[in-house]
Amino acid sequence: MKKGFYFKTYEKPFKTPFEVLFGVFKELIVHTSGDFDEAIDWLRELDNEYKLTTPEYTIEDFIEDLKKKGFIREEITPDGGSGETTITSKTERLIRQSALDQIFGNLNKSGSGNHKTKQVGGGDELTGEFRSYNFGDSLDKISLTESLKNAQINNGIGDFQLTENDLVIEDTHYKSQMSTVLMIDISHSMILYGEDRITPAKKVAMALAELITTRYPKDTIDILVFGNDAWPISIKELPFLKVGPYHTNTVAGLQLAMDMLRRKRNTNKQIFMITDGKPSCVREKDGSYYMNSNGLDEYIVEKCYTQAAQARKLHIPITTFMIANDPYLQQFVDKFTEANQGKAFYTGLKGLGEMIFQDYEANRKKKLK
Repeated sequence: MKKGFYFKTYEKPFKTPFEVLFGVFKELIVHTSGDFDEAIDWLRELDNEYKLTTPEYTIEDFIEDLKKKGFIREEITPDGGSGETTITSKTERLIRQSALDQIFGNLNKSGSGNHKTKQVGGGDELTGEFRSYNFGDSLDKISLTESLKNAQINNGIGDFQLTENDLVIEDTHYKSQMSTVLMIDISHSMILYGEDRITPAKKVAMALAELITTRYPKDTIDILVFGNDAWPISIKELPFLKVGPYHTNTVAGLQLAMDMLRRKRNTNKQIFMITDGKPSCVREKDGSYYMNSNGLDEYIVEKCYTQAAQARKLHIPITTFMIANDPYLQQFVDKFTEANQGKAFYTGLKGLGEMIFQDYEANRKKKLK
């Protein structure tokens, strides 16, 4: 039989009307920070322009299907009436999975949830290299084939003997576990100048959280947001995250991130920071705020450098993803990164997720010290 390629006209995979609308709906829910009514309004606008529905299947039919399938629920008011419509935890999980598929590709779940490294040590992935048995080694790690071969070579086959000196162990790769804190800037500049920067940042956070919880369940990820202050948020809150009328208190974010990591038992710890603006706020000891949005305030940036150096003493590298291209801001990030001995990426919104994934994977393959 002849071998070769067979070319034919591309056939779009079949999707039901519900599947088509649900894909758009999930995107809109993220853009509207979980506001169901606003997302449906946008969906109607898109339907008017692009004819997403048919007379046989309307937006109202889609909403009814969302209810039947458990993707939305109607809150009940105190008087027993229908209240606000919200998305369910089932939808939140699907949104995170969609973000993972879009940004990191379809990654299979790993049962062990551990990181492959180049170091030899306790692990579950065989290296193909052997060493002599040492007291304390687990018996199930002994290579019977190689040990029997050694016994025949050392003692002959006429009077078979197997001694401790004949035993060999097949080495495994060292297993590392990672604790990560992801910092997200929610200052007002994240939606300034007609550019929505918070939505891509949310999608990256959801994708990274889904990646770690499904593929590396023994790793930990914590997420915090920072504006005038910093506070932790749960993974389930990510779709509803909004930008506020805040300045940028980078110092508060770093202090909270380090406090979170101090409580982790893992040796490997790291901070990812997504920001587009300069630090413009610090909280004083008396509880008051010192703010200055005009250029780089020396008092504020020096406190940032101090936190970067403190993280370095704690062996916590900081990777900064700067989604801005102002030269003076890049100079600040350069000096900040030097103080921490971490890394910095100057990037737009496009490719942000891939950069974070690659850096996360790279850090997992080495033991951070």
